[in-house]
Amino acid sequence: MITEAILTTTARLLSGASVRWVDSQPDTCQRVYFANHTSHLDVVLVWSALPHEVRKLTRPAAAKDYWSRGIVRPYIAKIYNAMLIDRKEIKVHQSPVDIMIREIGRTYSVIIFPEGGRSSGETVGEFKSGLYYLAKKRPDLELIPVYIDNMNRILPRGEFLPVPLLSTVTFGPPLWLEAGETKNEFLDRARAAVLKLREREN
Repeated sequence: MITEAILTTTARLLSGASVRWVDSQPDTCQRVYFANHTSHLDVVLVWSALPHEVRKLTRPAAAKDYWSRGIVRPYIAKIYNAMLIDRKEIKVHQSPVDIMIREIGRTYSVIIFPEGGRSSGETVGEFKSGLYYLAKKRPDLELIPVYIDNMNRILPRGEFLPVPLLSTVTFGPPLWLEAGETKNEFLDRARAAVLKLREREN
């Protein structure tokens, strides 16, 4: 508990992050928080932006190849109760979506990054199909778009130490997979929801 508080406070101080909720509120109901991805700190930042009662019921999905290396990263991943997803060796009936559904059960929410990898931060990349299949297999989950602003400048690709700048984490209104909506239609609409939050920053 103390270690969690220290790391959460440190993440907020390093990022200078302010948190906004647009047409939504923090809630302990099961949700999928899906965000743009520009920095390895994004996982920590979105999780830390949630209130404690919500945070303890939310698990970030993180890349196993990155967060299982060394001593510090696995320790941090354990504190944040992250589910480490193997992006390289995907087995039958053990897809990342299947693993997430099993891990969250009927209790936890999850934080994901549908672009599948980090982008430059200048735009939001095309979404991979995971979010669609997650919404299809668990239609009861609220899907909350999240836009992270400026983290690509605070922790540029290849850098270890963050640059002291201000960032914003904006949570938007929930959406769901609509009846008859195709995969491409849904992914375009979900990406547009994140981009709409970006427009509010400008």
